[in-house]
Amino acid sequence: TNITPDKNTGIVRYTLDDFDRAVRHGIDQEGGTLYPAMPYPSYARLTDADLTALYDYFMRGVTPVAAEEHGNGIPWPLSMHWPLAVWRKMFASETEAGHPTFDAARYSDPVIARGAYLVQGLGHCGSCHTPRSVTFKEKGLDESSSLFLAGGQVIDGWVAVNLRGNAADGLGAWSQEDIVATLKTGRNSAHAVVGQPMNDVVVHSTQFMSDADLNAIATYLKILASAPADGSGFKADPATATTLAKGLEANRGAEVYVDNCAACHRTNGEGSPKVLPAIAGNPSVLAPDPSSLIRLVLGGSSLPGTATAPSALGMPGFAWRLSNDEIAQLLTFIRNGWGNKAPGVSASAVASVRGAMDRDDAANQRVGLHQP
Repeated sequence: TNITPDKNTGIVRYTLDDFDRAVRHGIDQEGGTLYPAMPYPSYARLTDADLTALYDYFMRGVTPVAAEEHGNGIPWPLSMHWPLAVWRKMFASETEAGHPTFDAARYSDPVIARGAYLVQGLGHCGSCHTPRSVTFKEKGLDESSSLFLAGGQVIDGWVAVNLRGNAADGLGAWSQEDIVATLKTGRNSAHAVVGQPMNDVVVHSTQFMSDADLNAIATYLKILASAPADGSGFKADPATATTLAKGLEANRGAEVYVDNCAACHRTNGEGSPKVLPAIAGNPSVLAPDPSSLIRLVLGGSSLPGTATAPSALGMPGFAWRLSNDEIAQLLTFIRNGWGNKAPGVSASAVASVRGAMDRDDAANQRVGLHQP
C-alpha cells in the first residue's frame, strides 16, 4: 500500500500510535492484521526512539504521492484476513502489545549489539534468510536458534543463502571486510557477487548505510556458529584445474564448462576478483538446494551498479543453448570440482526450474499486453 503522507491514498491520517501498531504489531488502522510479508515480527524489536524517527521521516521527509490501492491478488482462502489475526497471536507473539523490544544488554560488546539490532530488527534479514515452518513462522528470530539465518527460503525462485558460520555454504570463510564490501558494493574480492533478488537490497538499502553500521552487521554475523550440517563441503583441490589446463575433459559436464564458462570463470574456478565470482568454495555453488544455480545458468543475472562500484556487469543465460541434461551435468561437475563437495543436479530438477521460468515469462508478457 501507499506509505507516503498523501491525504487521500496514503498514511497522513496515521497517528504515531497507528504507525506503531502497523509497524511493530502488524495491525492496520482499521484493526485488521497485515500479511506477514510486512516483517512486523522483526520490526517488533525496534526501539521507541527509532520508531518515532521513522514516523517523523514518513510524515515530514517523504513527498506525498497519490496512488490508488491495488486489488488483492492473493487467492482464496489465503485472501481472508480474519485467520491472520489467529496466526499473529499464535506464531508472532513478539508483536503483542507490551512485549519487550530489543535487549542490547544481552551483548557484552556494543558493536555486536548494534549489529544484532540491525540484522534482527531494521534489516529484517531473517525474513528471507531464515527457514520457515509449515505455519510460515520463522524458525528463529535471533542467534538463540541454530536455524536463524541458516538460509533455504526460495524468494522469486532464488534460494536465500546461509549467513551463518558454515565453512562451505555459509560465511565461515568470509572475513568481516568481505561482508562489508558485499553489502556496500554488491561484490567482494574473494568469494562472490550478489544476484537477484539481493540486488534490490544492495541498490536501494545497504549501499547507503554508514561504514560503522555495516561493520557492526559484519561483526555480528561472524559470531554466529554453523547451522546443522547439510552435507556440503569444500577443501581446495588443484586436480580439476590441472586436468582442464591439460585439455582433458573427463565428462560432458567438464566439456560444457570449458565451452561456456571457462572464459570468464577460468579453468581454475577462481573467476576474477570483484567482477566474476569464484566457483571453487562459493557458498551459492555449495548450497543444498541448487535452484539458484539452475536459474542462473538458464536465465543469467546482472551485477548491480552502486555508488562505489558503478559497473553493472552481467552473465548471459544459456537456456537457448543447453539442454536440461547438459545443464544438470554441468552443475554436477561444478558442485564437485576444485574441491567442492555437494549433491549432483538432475535433469528433472533443471526441467522444473525451466518450466517455472517459462510460466513466469508468459505471465509477465500477459500483464505487459494489458498495460496502457
